[in-house]
Amino acid sequence: MRMALMTVLALLLLGCEKEPAATAQSAKPKVALVMKSLANEFFVRMADGAREHNDAHAERYDLIVNGIKDESDLTQQVALVEQMVATGADVVVIAPADSKALIPVIKRALDSGVIVVNIDNKLDAAVLAEVGIKVPFVGPDNREGARTVGDYLSGSLSPGDQVAIISGISTAYNAQQRERGFVDAMTTAGMDIVSIQNGDWQQAKASTITAALVTEYPDLQAVLCGNDNMAIGAIAALRQAGKSGAVKVVGFDNIEAAHPLLRNGSLTATADQYAAQLAIYGIEYALQILTDGETPADKKTPITLVTREDLLTTRRHLP
Repeated sequence: MRMALMTVLALLLLGCEKEPAATAQSAKPKVALVMKSLANEFFVRMADGAREHNDAHAERYDLIVNGIKDESDLTQQVALVEQMVATGADVVVIAPADSKALIPVIKRALDSGVIVVNIDNKLDAAVLAEVGIKVPFVGPDNREGARTVGDYLSGSLSPGDQVAIISGISTAYNAQQRERGFVDAMTTAGMDIVSIQNGDWQQAKASTITAALVTEYPDLQAVLCGNDNMAIGAIAALRQAGKSGAVKVVGFDNIEAAHPLLRNGSLTATADQYAAQLAIYGIEYALQILTDGETPADKKTPITLVTREDLLTTRRHLP
């Protein structure tokens, strides 16, 4: 009987020794990365960067990666945020598809005690203030980046040349800022901006817009696109219209799919905002908030002009 009692006590002690390890594991924060369209290479790279960071820091946090199929599917992105909160996420790092429409669900997340960090597309400051919340933004100055791309393009144009701008989704802050950056550059260089239209980040829509533009403006000299997906669509339309090389195209994002077009000269320039690093910056900021208990200020991240020469000389841009 004495021996049996000692065996039971020993087993109980072993069970007690295992409990702290399980508690430590359960204390690891759960980070949810909620992105825009995973059909866009930019966000695929963002997801890959986050996963690699998590693999290297698995002891610090658990990661859940989510995204929507269509960048205009706001309802689905709202549902993803609600799902992440309901399943116990401690942190939501979000690249919102819309700068205003996602704010109510983000407020609900904050009210539930979830930490939220905004990346890529900045939430509308006025609406944030109106609902009484603060969400730190981690990302580049899109207007400055687009201005840099536009300035480079203007070096191969002449004052008075006709140019057109194909912007992203009209309610997205980053689309608005890139459009303004392009306008800044073209206005300063004395170009004639004959059209500004929204391509909604979509390759097919940008192709349709460009086909109509070259018909309406046969002397068009350049098309400035708010992302590389739209630039690829514009270049395809120019090829179909027999305008390859006659109309210059610039983009934004530096996705791999644009590199062949940069190398052959179809794409004049783009901007690299380091998709993989953006997610990592956001995650690190969120973990800092968890540790410090304070919401830090916005964090400006790098952005770099990328041209054909950069690729041909295999120069690598690092954040």
